[in-house]
Amino acid sequence: MHTRKVTVMKIIINPTYQHLTKFIESLPQIFEYQGNSIYKARNEIKTFVVDGTTINVKSYQKPILINRIAYTFFRKTKAERAYKYAFELMKRGINTPTPIAYIEIKTNGLLSKSFFVSLHTPLEGNLRLFGDEDRTLGEREELVDAFAKFSAEIHSKGVLHIDYSPGNVLYKKKNNEYRCSLIDINRMKFKEVGIVEGCSNFARMVGNVLFFERIAKTYARERGFEYEECRSLMLKYRTIDRKKRAKKNLIKKKLKS
Repeated sequence: MHTRKVTVMKIIINPTYQHLTKFIESLPQIFEYQGNSIYKARNEIKTFVVDGTTINVKSYQKPILINRIAYTFFRKTKAERAYKYAFELMKRGINTPTPIAYIEIKTNGLLSKSFFVSLHTPLEGNLRLFGDEDRTLGEREELVDAFAKFSAEIHSKGVLHIDYSPGNVLYKKKNNEYRCSLIDINRMKFKEVGIVEGCSNFARMVGNVLFFERIAKTYARERGFEYEECRSLMLKYRTIDRKKRAKKNLIKKKLKS
């Protein structure tokens, strides 16, 4: 005897984008077969063009059982958090793609799938272009300074991005000025950010010592901190993060072999 699957779908749409309701409601059926994939790993991001508007849709993978239970009964889903945090960031004057909607699908009472829908922001790139092996910053000093100012701004406004990594800060140069934007925002804290928490937030960024020293100089100036203390903290947490990642990679290699 087969157990009948009972599926319930929850859709929340930004009132400004109610005209996209039909498209949003169709996403669970069309996502796999339509759209242009721009990122695919554990989760996948696709772009769709609807009535002349380019839209990003992030599909979150099905959580493991314990997380399905947690997201159903105890925690907000990643899609809901991304949607609500986007409004909070915009309220604080911080750039992030405009939220359009989120979808949660429950099968037999437990979360099985979720989507976050936002406007596509045509930015130039992310901070992955900096490598630890680079010996000079060259013409990219202006971008590093803009990123450091942006970081100081979001921290001063009480925003801490828990996954502050190179791929989650986008940038675009307009009128000879770099503008940064936050993405992948389902893991955030809204609180007072002091010097230790602020400087340790850069640990996952990729760059050599010159890169971090340049950030520390601008960040310290913008926030009224001492440069040497910021420099010391950033390099300390950079080293800690790299040791953790090296250890994790070593364990993975041993498990594979």
